[in-house]
Amino acid sequence: MYDALMRTVLRHVPSEPAHRAGFAVVRAVGGAPAVGPRVAEALVPSDPVLRTRVLGLDFAGPLGLAAGFDKDARGVLALGRLGFGAVEIGTVTGRPQPGNPKPRLFRLVEDRALLNRLGFNNAGAAAVAPRLSALRARSLPGMPVLGVNIGKSKAVPADDAAADYRASAAALGGYADYVVVNVSSPNTPGLRDLQQVDALEPLLVAVREELDRVSADRRVPLLVKITVDLSDDDIDAVADLAVRLQLDGVVATNTTLARDGLRTPADEVAALGAGGLSGRPLAQRALAVVGRLRARLAEDQTIISVGGIEDALDAYQRIRAGAALVQAYTGFVYGGLLWPSRLHRDLAALLRRDRFTDISQAVGIDAP
Repeated sequence: MYDALMRTVLRHVPSEPAHRAGFAVVRAVGGAPAVGPRVAEALVPSDPVLRTRVLGLDFAGPLGLAAGFDKDARGVLALGRLGFGAVEIGTVTGRPQPGNPKPRLFRLVEDRALLNRLGFNNAGAAAVAPRLSALRARSLPGMPVLGVNIGKSKAVPADDAAADYRASAAALGGYADYVVVNVSSPNTPGLRDLQQVDALEPLLVAVREELDRVSADRRVPLLVKITVDLSDDDIDAVADLAVRLQLDGVVATNTTLARDGLRTPADEVAALGAGGLSGRPLAQRALAVVGRLRARLAEDQTIISVGGIEDALDAYQRIRAGAALVQAYTGFVYGGLLWPSRLHRDLAALLRRDRFTDISQAVGIDAP
């Protein structure tokens, strides 16, 4: 149904309304009490070669849905039933906020890319927390690993960022399988400045302390999400900080401000205005960042690779470069309802072709 809608209707609808319509279809199909379990039975990865244990968690498959698609945790179960091994909700901020003025989401079809300047539009941590609590109260087939991505509220000054992130961690951390600190969106003024280690360290320390406080019976893994636009030296600095603080890993990478090498005419791209670009144009750099991080991080620190993953070969290259898990958003938008299941199936074939019996054997074998 989603594929037919994309081909015949949604491609002609502005991107944000199309996203809402498509997400409604996903929730209707995957979340329905009668249909949802059957969808899960057909689409959730069951091949043992895809199962992996990362961050102390069991994943049915390594492909997760990146933050940005389900900002307010309205469709976690339905998305998991489509075949995602994990769903990362958010970005959620400490305060509710409407985001930037519309229009703010655009498709660059020739480039298999999206341009967004959404600006962390979300209902806020206090509104999202009851939804996560309800998810945790149920044990239903197809439930994915739950990641929670938190960011800075736009109205909060940079000097108060640590307290703002701490508030989100306090509200949501107890329900999360893992938490990601997002300091890399280009659509919140000043946010990317927090990637500099002097600003990033106290923020991560505050979140770690809060997660330990709200979840005393288990350790909630903590990761940081960085942008593809960081220089190599800055990537090294973040990796070194992650080692020093004993973070559980790094999510790499977020959207880019670059507009190089696009097939879409430059004047059309310029007319869309500011925002972060996701999808195919990120692929080459995102792969390089994985290799650089793998060479710098400790062996037990996890890399989740995101950016330009369109098919199983893309995912396999990231795994061999050192990413234990991968994520996608734009690939799902263009690939449709069956895309997660199809990618997992094709990835299993690649692993068996190269005589791997599980994913862990392939992680990092092509790393520098």
